[in-house]
Amino acid sequence: MKKSVALFASLCALAVTAPAASQDFSRAPAFGTITLTGGFDGDPRTVRVTAGGTLDASTLGSGCVGSMANAPDVRLQFTASGSLPLIISVASDEDTTLAINRPDGTWVCDDDGGEQGTNPSIRFTPAMSGQYDIYIGHYARGRRIPATLYISEISSQ
Repeated sequence: MKKSVALFASLCALAVTAPAASQDFSRAPAFGTITLTGGFDGDPRTVRVTAGGTLDASTLGSGCVGSMANAPDVRLQFTASGSLPLIISVASDEDTTLAINRPDGTWVCDDDGGEQGTNPSIRFTPAMSGQYDIYIGHYARGRRIPATLYISEISSQ
């Protein structure tokens, strides 16, 4: 009986301290996978997406804000070549956020670093080869909004 009580207490403590649901980059991306090699034609590559979700992006780390989906919006398989940067940005009529799980497993986020004030943009210089899982968020939890993802190596500045 004492073992059962101790096991029950341990399970209750684990349930209380378990992390909240967060972004799961092992899931299939909602808007597809893009495979690119540095110097790719058709720059910028664009994907129409629906930004937002129900999960709090702040659990990913410093500077991560907004609500995002559990699965990535887009997965980028990228082979870097040369010294060109990799620039991933979002354009929308509403305030969007961006979180990317890099090939080395670390997260990088942005809120308003892009053009037009409330659009996010992340620049990788130098770019790493590998898988980039891209999440596009919005501040109104559960509300989904239209947005366009841009993948480029050409700086507009």
